[in-house]
Amino acid sequence: MARFLWVCLAGAVVTGARYLLSGWLQRKLGPSFPFGTLAVNVLGCFLLGVLMQISLSTRLVPADTRVVIAIGLLGGFTTYSTFNYETLAFFREGAWALGLASVLVTVIGCLAAGLTGIAGARWLIGN
Repeated sequence: MARFLWVCLAGAVVTGARYLLSGWLQRKLGPSFPFGTLAVNVLGCFLLGVLMQISLSTRLVPADTRVVIAIGLLGGFTTYSTFNYETLAFFREGAWALGLASVLVTVIGCLAAGLTGIAGARWLIGN
C-alpha cells in the first residue's frame, strides 16, 4: 500500500512540472506544432532509459524506488494521451503533413532519447 501511495504522490507532483514545462515551450516556440508535448515525451523517454539501465544493471536504485520513479514520476510526466489527441486534431483539420510529422518526430525522437539514456547510463556506471 505504501508503494501505491508514493506512486500517486509522485504522479501528482510531476504533473505540475509537465504543465509548466510544456506550457513554457508552447509560449516560446508558438502554437503551430505541439513542441511542449514533444519535449516532455522525449525527456521522459530519456530519463526512463537512464533509470531502467541503472536500476536493472546495478544495485544503486532499489526496486520500490524504481517503481515510484518509473510509474509515478515519469508516467505522470510523459503525455502520450495528449500526443494522441493533438495528432488526431491535425488529421481532423486536414493537416496531414503536420499530423504525420508529429507521429514521426515523436516516435523517432523518443526512441532516440531512450537509447541515448541507456547509453549514457551505461557510460556513467561503466557497463
